[in-house]
This record gives sequence, C-alpha cells and structure tokens, in this order.
Amino acid sequence: MGFQVLSGFKEGDRMYAGMVIRYTVKPLLGIPLNWVTEITHVDPLNYFVDEQRFGPYAFWHHQHFFKPVDNGVEMRDIVHYKIPFGPLGLIADRILVRKQVEGIFNYRTKKLKSLFG
Repeated sequence: MGFQVLSGFKEGDRMYAGMVIRYTVKPLLGIPLNWVTEITHVDPLNYFVDEQRFGPYAFWHHQHFFKPVDNGVEMRDIVHYKIPFGPLGLIADRILVRKQVEGIFNYRTKKLKSLFG
C-alpha cells in the first residue's frame, strides 16, 4: 500500500496519547492519499490505540496489544473499520479493501519474523 510516515513519529520516539501521525498510503492504482491518525490511549509495554482523524476510511479504530511470552513478545491487533460510500463501499471492502488490510498485517508479521526470528 505504499505506506510512508510523513511526520509525527520517528524511530525511538516515545508514544503518548494525543500524538498525531501523518502518513501517505497508496491503496488503489498507486494514487497517494493522506492519512492522519491520533494515538488515543497508551499503556506502555501493554497496548496502544490509534484512530483515524482524516483519511481513506469512514472509520478506523486499531488496538495494538503486547504480551510477554517465553523468548519474546506476542503482538495482537484488533481493528474496526468502515469504508465510505455506502453500498459501493461494502462491495469494495469485500472485493479489495479487506484483502489490503489483511495484507498490511501479513507484511508486518513477515517483517517482524525476518528481524527477530
């Protein structure tokens, strides 16, 4: 999806409630769209929540959970989203968007495995 952080967060930054992060995403035909999320809840080392403030979704609420396990950390996500455009959006979700959202998390899983084993 051509996901790129533009501002609001750099590697090593400490996350906090109220943090606003700007991205560019390219979900369709490589056309760049702006996406702005706000970190609304943070419990360090346990979870954080990001919510869309502006972007391609009618609604986006993403919970990230972290749990210490033997030799590492288990990550779990809960995502709720809605596509705009009513019935057309529902069709687009079934055909394309849901697969793209799943692809985001599949990519992240592969990347984390390559980095941490």
